Amino acid sequence: MPDTATVIERLIAENHEFRKLQEDHKKYDQQLAELSVRGFLSADDQWRVSELKKLKLIAKDRMEAMIRRARASTPA
Repeated sequence: MPDTATVIERLIAENHEFRKLQEDHKKYDQQLAELSVRGFLSADDQWRVSELKKLKLIAKDRMEAMIRRARASTPA
């Protein structure tokens, strides 16, 4: 069974959806980092933090599922 890094590299090279999910995940992480440096978060900002965390988790879960499928379909 191929290691995870190899599977991820292959998915990045061959799968547009995986690349998009990875880009989105990074974008959400950057936006969370920008919000976290603020001393005070308005109600809208707090809602946005919650929304970004959910979106980031959804992207990660979908990438993990794609990795699992790719590993299962790759011969040892």
